[in-house]
Amino acid sequence: MPGDSTNLNSKAVNQNSYDAIVIGSGISGGWAAKEFCDHGLKTLVLERGKDVTHLKDYPTATKNPWDFPHRLDTSLALKKENPVVSKCYAFDESAQHFFVKDKDHPYIQEKPFDWIRGYQVGGKSLMWGRETQRWSRFDFEGPARDGFAVDWPIRYHDLAPWYSHVEIFAGICGNRDGVETLPDGEFLPPWELNCVEKHIQQKIKENYSDRYYLQGRCAHLTKPAAIHLQQGRGQCQARDLCHRGCPYGGYFSSNSSTLPWAQKTGNLTMKTHAVVHSIIYDEKKGKATGVRVIDSITKQSSEYFAKIIFVNAACLNTNLILLNSVSNRFPNGFGNDSGLLGRYIAFQNYRGMVTAKMDGFNDGYYFGRRPMQAIMPSFRNVYKQETDFLRGYMVFSGASRIGWNKGRGEDGIGADWKEELTVPHEWGVYMSMQGETIPRETNHVRLSKDKTDDWGIPQLIASVEYSENEEKQLKDFMTQTSEMLDKSGCKNIQQTDTKWAPGLDIHEMGGVRMGKDPKTSLLNSWNQFHHCPNVFVTDGACMTSTSTQNPSLTFMAITARAANHAVDELKKRNL
Repeated sequence: MPGDSTNLNSKAVNQNSYDAIVIGSGISGGWAAKEFCDHGLKTLVLERGKDVTHLKDYPTATKNPWDFPHRLDTSLALKKENPVVSKCYAFDESAQHFFVKDKDHPYIQEKPFDWIRGYQVGGKSLMWGRETQRWSRFDFEGPARDGFAVDWPIRYHDLAPWYSHVEIFAGICGNRDGVETLPDGEFLPPWELNCVEKHIQQKIKENYSDRYYLQGRCAHLTKPAAIHLQQGRGQCQARDLCHRGCPYGGYFSSNSSTLPWAQKTGNLTMKTHAVVHSIIYDEKKGKATGVRVIDSITKQSSEYFAKIIFVNAACLNTNLILLNSVSNRFPNGFGNDSGLLGRYIAFQNYRGMVTAKMDGFNDGYYFGRRPMQAIMPSFRNVYKQETDFLRGYMVFSGASRIGWNKGRGEDGIGADWKEELTVPHEWGVYMSMQGETIPRETNHVRLSKDKTDDWGIPQLIASVEYSENEEKQLKDFMTQTSEMLDKSGCKNIQQTDTKWAPGLDIHEMGGVRMGKDPKTSLLNSWNQFHHCPNVFVTDGACMTSTSTQNPSLTFMAITARAANHAVDELKKRNL
């Protein structure tokens, strides 16, 4: 079987052996590498894409809009060739080189699913939205309380010290708001709400006792601390051009932070263009011994070996690798005794958008391009079930002077019309949703039986859709946010269902979920496979449920926690 270890070349084993292998160099993989290297483990990071070196490989970082042939828009031909990835807000002329084009790694959409990927050192940490909220106790307790998915094997208090650990190193700015549904963290100074946002904040406070309009938390260095200067990073310049790669290191990415830090230890080996085919399982030893890799350019295969293996290829690719890792012991995919590998895929519901205009405040403006939004943590079904749908949604919000946006799509000609576009006009306000979806067994990914990619690996089939719960949630969001904007004095309130397919939120989770019972989950409380404890999964695939908060900070904290546990277990010779 492809995943069995037989007739291994002992010389190759010795040459290609490490203490730890990390599959993937994105947000979670970078953290695993940092923790291992800090503890002295010789660590191999396998990245299927190209090398991207901080500072050197950000070719568009300092360009002006007029330096691009299409003024930042992508060509019609490129959009036609890439109907999936071109839907992503960050896939523009300045950053399209960081995204996987549709033809480069095809997959099968049994139901509409937009799979957005970044194959390079750093993965999607180069283009992510940088919103970083801790999950609250309600998020970890939700499945058990409300009776969906399975109970998380950890609680907020298990992760709290690791949230602090990663926040201090990564650099997270925000206010300490004292809100139970949005735990405070180790923060750098926050950005400031503008005058209209402060007005909305006050009106919501006056009208609602359970809703908090807050400045968001994000992975930006508003005031770098000593640990950030040691990383070679500098203060965020409020350019809001982050998805191009930041020459200042002003926001957290694997490229600017964890990977260079790991490299300085002398313990890191990075191998690019390394497509992981499968995990090698040793029947006699009863554990995994390494991974099988295909060079993305030469198509030559090779094998690498380690005592610890962390799978951090990003949610769906992690599922793909594990489903393809078959052996006599695991004929249905790695660690898949429960039959649940690839199931309970979940995401976050982004379909709702409400916009409005705000009269007045014409003497107010703002400085720079603040790289974040205001947020309102979930206020639905927090302490008890109070609606006809489960769980809730976070609200993102912001206000800005419309100015030059006014002319887009409007007819005009001549100097007077162009001058009009340069003048700030009325204020526009928006509220958008980030809803928690309920993991369902029918939402799954599996391998194609007859279609393969360029490396001979089966293509992934995505079969994921919305449920009635998300539709009810969307309707409630529209009603509640329209009411809040009305009470804040907004006019011309408009509701929009974006009709986004699952996946475009780029927050896919699940398929290799954590749990207490090996019959209903694949990973234990330390992210180890129940049936193979030297293999860990700490990216989005490990998540039991999705929360309404953004997931990336939780991926980082879970990874740091699991990596340190792995080091401890290795020292005890338990792995």
